[in-house]
Amino acid sequence: MIKFTDLQQEFKEIGAEIKTAIDNVLNCGNFILGEQLNAFEDDFAKYLGVEHAVGVNSGSDALFLAINALGIGSGDEVITTSHTFISTVDAITRNGAVPILVDIEPQTLCLDVEKIESSITSKTKAILPVHLYGHPVDMQPLLELAKKYNLYIIEDASQAHGALYKGSKVGGIGHLGCFSFYPVKNLGAYGDAGAIVTNNESMADKLRMLRNYGRSEKYSHDFVGINSRLDELQASILKVKLKYLDRWIEKRRAAAHIYQSELSGFPITLPKEKNYAHHAYHLYVIRSKEREKIIQHLTKHKIPVLVHYPIPVHKQKAYSAALYNFSLPETEKVCSEVLSLPMHAYLTDEETRNVTACIKDFFK
Repeated sequence: MIKFTDLQQEFKEIGAEIKTAIDNVLNCGNFILGEQLNAFEDDFAKYLGVEHAVGVNSGSDALFLAINALGIGSGDEVITTSHTFISTVDAITRNGAVPILVDIEPQTLCLDVEKIESSITSKTKAILPVHLYGHPVDMQPLLELAKKYNLYIIEDASQAHGALYKGSKVGGIGHLGCFSFYPVKNLGAYGDAGAIVTNNESMADKLRMLRNYGRSEKYSHDFVGINSRLDELQASILKVKLKYLDRWIEKRRAAAHIYQSELSGFPITLPKEKNYAHHAYHLYVIRSKEREKIIQHLTKHKIPVLVHYPIPVHKQKAYSAALYNFSLPETEKVCSEVLSLPMHAYLTDEETRNVTACIKDFFK
């Protein structure tokens, strides 16, 4: 049976190592802010080529704390996308700031960098690009805009662990990078977990305080923080899994290559990998005006599919009143067409070709 994602198969491969790591934590008896967290933070920072990684409770908290640490708050504006998981925009509004939504470009479905400058105002404090589905945003133009207008770049790399932009791992290119380790991510924990990365030592120190009630030392709190600590059990699991990440990504890319070659020429839009990018394929997303019929056909043949994302953030009930004035035609068009096919590191060539055969059968 084809699975959309397969964490059970992953555990069969590395379960012994995971159990040993968990046993070590249980035998140690230290579950919060201990050696496992320090070790994982060091390993993750080295993997990304950055100086500091700060483990937190979730990707949502990573985004919230990154914005907070930069002093962005009431009345400030942050430019981002509406075609993303809602936590990207939530992090802005939870800090009291105003999300300014820019349309996406149709090939990568990431922020259209050519449309950003016209949205910059005197209130703009940051740009928050989302490396959607595992494909990097074109970062160089954003870095140039940040320098020109004195803005921060906060990368939402929650779907792009291991993705490369011009040879550099995403997340470590802007001022701050945010990651989610939700279980189904390319690098996933066994529960909620996240991290913020940076090359700025003082910012890393501030983030470590913010995740722990703003605490500088026991019972001494320098500013208002929250409880958002990556626990020792999750850190030990992530430390094991990080060793496998690049190999898992290459397996995802191999499955994507089969999808590309088998579905080329059919009346669907396939993912585009730009020449500056090394796609991590957290998701393999196609587009079709006949999406609902394709879903029915695949479901009938027991092939699982999902839609990421059917409703853009500015059309969500939670934001419809606040963000009603944004005109995002490409975003709205894409949301009515996108369809995610099965994608994980244990997808066999046979399974991948079974998916493509079923899609081909639909178009007969």
